[in-house]
Formats: sequence, C-alpha cells, structure tokens
Amino acid sequence: MSLSEKSNDWAQKLEPILKKYKGRKHPLDYHNLYQFVVMIVLSAQDSDAKINLIAPNLFKAFPNMESLAVSNVEAVIPYISKIRNFGTKASWILEIAKTVQKDKNIPLTMDDLTALKGIGRKSANVIMREAKVPAEGIITDLHVIRVAPRIGLIPETKDGIKAEKQLMEIFRKEIWGEIGMAISFLGREICRPQPKCTECPINAICVFYKKIQG
Repeated sequence: MSLSEKSNDWAQKLEPILKKYKGRKHPLDYHNLYQFVVMIVLSAQDSDAKINLIAPNLFKAFPNMESLAVSNVEAVIPYISKIRNFGTKASWILEIAKTVQKDKNIPLTMDDLTALKGIGRKSANVIMREAKVPAEGIITDLHVIRVAPRIGLIPETKDGIKAEKQLMEIFRKEIWGEIGMAISFLGREICRPQPKCTECPINAICVFYKKIQG
C-alpha cells in the first residue's frame, strides 16, 4: 500500500470521529485568542478544569496583553497560585506579553509561536487549530499519545514529537488541523485510561478492541 493509499485508508477509518468532533471548541473556556494563549501556557501539567476555575479572576485583572506586559510576577502569582509550577508559569506569560505587547500581535505560525516562552509544538498546534489557521503539524497531547497506539496508528511512545512526526506521515495535510483534536477528544471522553470500548464509534477498526475481544 502506498503512503497516499494508507493516508486515505486511515482518514476513512477515522471519519466517524472526524465528523463527531470537527470544529468543537477546546475544553479550555476562553473568549479570545489572548485568553487562550495564556490558558494553554498555564495548563501545562495541570487540568483544563482547574485553569477554567482561575481564569475569570485572572482576566478580570489582566484583560489583554497590554495589561499583562506592564505587570510583574508578584502581581500575577495570587491569581494563579493554585496551579502547578505557578512561579515559572507567571514568568512565562509575562515574558510572552512583553514580547507580543498587544493582542493583535499574537503570532500564528509554528516558528513564531514556539519562539515564545512556554509554548512547544503541541501548544502551538492547538493555538493554530483554535485560531482556524492552516495547520503545520498535528496535535499530540497526552490523550493522543495514549489513544493513537491503541487504535493501531503508531507504535507506543511517550515522545510527543516522535508521535507527531509519525502521524504527519500517515495523514494528508488537509486534515492535520482536526485529526489530532478528534483523537484527543476521543481520549478525553471514551478512550480513557480505562476505556469505554463499547461506546467507541471506531471500535470496529481498533487494534486494542480486537485484542480484548479475543
């Protein structure tokens, strides 16, 4: 099977989740791109639910990049002290704000986003997806890293960059922006550490499900 045929084959197999989750908003409860960028940075190694709880007060105090850019770590920390690594993350979001200065200057390319403090490829891919700009990669968060090998897409790995590269080789570029998030949503809702396989819309093509079925 050629790479093109393999790509079309997998895209067809995963069509049920692409259709189910296409365009669904990220679980972080943001209201503009500025908020989303800050929340993505704060959510590293923490839960979206916790970030959603602290966000309203944070953004009441710092409604845009300009207000954050002229602040300091001591002023920001009280709003984010309940999250993991809050001191480091306070420094990161302040450095981003000082670099970007204004909301309209938030970059939307992989190179420019990953040049910002606290933003790696995974975060950049998510930001670009939510901003609806052409994808330059595939979202590979912890859910994708768990689910993609289960389905049979890629070998097991804990390396997000490696997983992303393998997925980019499988799927045609037109669906890069949605396929990663679709697999992530599947992992959040159904293909959890203890998966609810009988509820899964793609269990018929899943390697893991076939194994447990015997």
